Order: sequence, then C-alpha cells, then structure tokens
Amino acid sequence: MTGPTVFIIDDDLSSRRGLKRLVSAMGINAESFESAADFLADGELERHGCIMLDVQMPDMTGPELQEKLIEAGSEMPIIFLSAYSDVATTAMAMKKGAVDFLEKPVNQDDLLTAIQVSLKLDQENRAKRAESSTIDEYIKSLTPREYEVMTYVITGMLNKQIAAEMFISMETVKIHRGRVMQKLKIVSVAELVSLCVKAGIPINGPDKK
Repeated sequence: MTGPTVFIIDDDLSSRRGLKRLVSAMGINAESFESAADFLADGELERHGCIMLDVQMPDMTGPELQEKLIEAGSEMPIIFLSAYSDVATTAMAMKKGAVDFLEKPVNQDDLLTAIQVSLKLDQENRAKRAESSTIDEYIKSLTPREYEVMTYVITGMLNKQIAAEMFISMETVKIHRGRVMQKLKIVSVAELVSLCVKAGIPINGPDKK
C-alpha cells in the first residue's frame, strides 16, 4: 500500500491489534510495534505519516521516545494514548509538540480527527523541508560574488550604492544581480527577501568582520 502510515506503538497486544484494525478500517495504512525500541530499530523516522504512542510502556515510555525523536530531528506528528489522565504528562507532551492526547478506550471520531490533523501536519512539514532543501540548492549555485551582491540587494541598497560598497562598476552589479535572480528563479526583490528569510540569511547586509 502507498500513502501515509500510522505507526502504532503499544506494548498491549489487544490494544495494538484493535487500534490497527480501527485505523485500517479508515482506509489508512497502519503498522504496529510492541515497544519504542522496536520502532527505533525499524528505522521509520523519515517515512510519511504519524505516530500513535502509548504513554506507559516498559523499558522506554512514550514521553521518553518523544524526547529521543526530537533529539533525532524527527518531525513526525505524535498522538499520545493513555489509559488514565495525567495532567502533568499531557501538558509536557503537548508542550513538546504532540498533536493530541487521547484516553483509552479511544473514541473513534476523536481518533480519526487526530489522525487527519496529524497527517495534514506531516504533509505540511514535508513540503517545508522540500522547499528548504530546494532553496539551499539554489543558494549554493551562486558564486561568492553573486552571493555578496545578493546580501546587499536584500537590504534595499541601489545598484550604485552596491557598486561603491564593493568597488565594482554598476554594470557588473547589474550582471551579478541578474544572475542571482535567474539562478534563484525569482523576478522581484520582494521574492528575494522572502527566499533569504526562509534560508536564514540575515537581512542586514554582509558581515563586516
């Protein structure tokens, strides 16, 4: 099956099977693991989908796995499941980015809503990562001189000001500026500024150190 997958991590066999049947009945791919260690060992961190995670498990609890995933740079959305309500645990899990915290036995409508929200978030995160990767590749295609001109352009400096700052001719600035716009596949300074912001480039000109 193709498409996103809901990764169910629960040490209770009956709960795990029930959740998998429930998710599969919704027409969504589902895979189950009886422990956090099994999930980590399977190397699913870069897959498209979300995680349905039990709070209390032996060896490694749900919150402990959440912490490990954060440290590993995983952005896969997490839905926590618990047989009892724990305000402190819930608050901490949500603070660290969990999408929802559902009590067992899980209400089917609540579960479906949480999964839909999680999969949409995962799709948005993946789109942002893809865009960021593309922007990085565009930026890397610039020569050092083109990059320097770009850092002046995004501050709002005119071509003649950039030329004076860099000790080059206005014509040379225009050529570099045109190549920057071409390589970054944009047509306006506004687009250039937006792209640089996304790339984490300071909008205050080159470092004078």
